[in-house]
Amino acid sequence: QFVESGGGLVQPGGSLKLSCVGSGGILGYYGIGWFRQAPGKEREGVSYISKYMETYYDDSVKGRFTISRDNGQNTVYLQMNSLKPEDTAVYYCAISELRGNSWFPSQPDSWGQGTQVTVSS
Repeated sequence: QFVESGGGLVQPGGSLKLSCVGSGGILGYYGIGWFRQAPGKEREGVSYISKYMETYYDDSVKGRFTISRDNGQNTVYLQMNSLKPEDTAVYYCAISELRGNSWFPSQPDSWGQGTQVTVSS
């Protein structure tokens, strides 16, 4: 349903821009969340954008990451600046629901292949 791309190896302080492309023209109807999972850790929410363009961030990435969407291109982006080694993880996007200031995947058992982000010198 979604294909994530844009990951790679970057030095601390560097930048990457992730893309999440949806199929079937459905992306514009939903809130979309970015999540990440580091080795040995649970998947966690990174950022969320509603269909009305409201944005939310985990405290660990506030001021460094920016989420945006282009419904015409069926794509959600995650611009990641000032990357830290602790940002190393596989990043996923998913249709998500906002509850308060937290977001949750609508289909928690269905994920794409993700894109690997490695921050290392």
